[in-house]
Amino acid sequence: MIPRGDKQFLETPWYGSRQMARFMQRNNHKSGRHRVRRLMRPMRLVPIYQEPNTSRKHPQHRIWPYLLRNVVIDRPNQVWCADITYIPMRRGFLYLVAIMDWYSRKVLAWRLSNSMDAAFCVEALKEALSKHGTPEVFNTDQGSQFTSGDWIGVLTDAKIKVSMDGKGAWRDNRMIERLWRSLKYECVYLHAFEKGSGAKAGIGKWLTYYNSERPHSTHGILTPDEAYASKTEQMRLAA
Repeated sequence: MIPRGDKQFLETPWYGSRQMARFMQRNNHKSGRHRVRRLMRPMRLVPIYQEPNTSRKHPQHRIWPYLLRNVVIDRPNQVWCADITYIPMRRGFLYLVAIMDWYSRKVLAWRLSNSMDAAFCVEALKEALSKHGTPEVFNTDQGSQFTSGDWIGVLTDAKIKVSMDGKGAWRDNRMIERLWRSLKYECVYLHAFEKGSGAKAGIGKWLTYYNSERPHSTHGILTPDEAYASKTEQMRLAA
């Protein structure tokens, strides 16, 4: 069972002992759940379950309306978005926030933190604004970090329209969710970082690769950096 199960776990890392036992039984291996669990333990096969909820609302924070229904997004700095994900470590976990330009899919800034307060999100936001100017609209979910006074204050001071995914609205942060999936399978799960410094270096290297070397399907053979820069230059020449 061990070689076959080990190979399958690489294909379906979300399998727990129940699912793995069913898989083995379908492939003519008489392995019950308890035997599978005993074999998985020394092999350190731990299923990847759904991540902790990183988008909890704050009951006293204002929720802003969703502004992007039927909006065509066709240029850089028209709409930015942000999201937070959970980064598993060998011991414990960290939180990662990214600021993304919606049109180009370029990651404009990011930060790691060991807590879920708004400060690391605000730091990333301020860096993105200082390096890339201001978007017309900023869209997020309704998580408490993005409804906090510190976050909203930076946006309103810069005269950026605030948009939030609402109940029943299409999840327009799906491109960041795809970014998270690629980052985790191509970087985080492969390296199993021991320390925050290693995670920061590894994630930074992968995000640089994502921005500057990896063509994005939305823009054909162009990378996010190239899509952002080329469209910005077209707009400058046309102005």
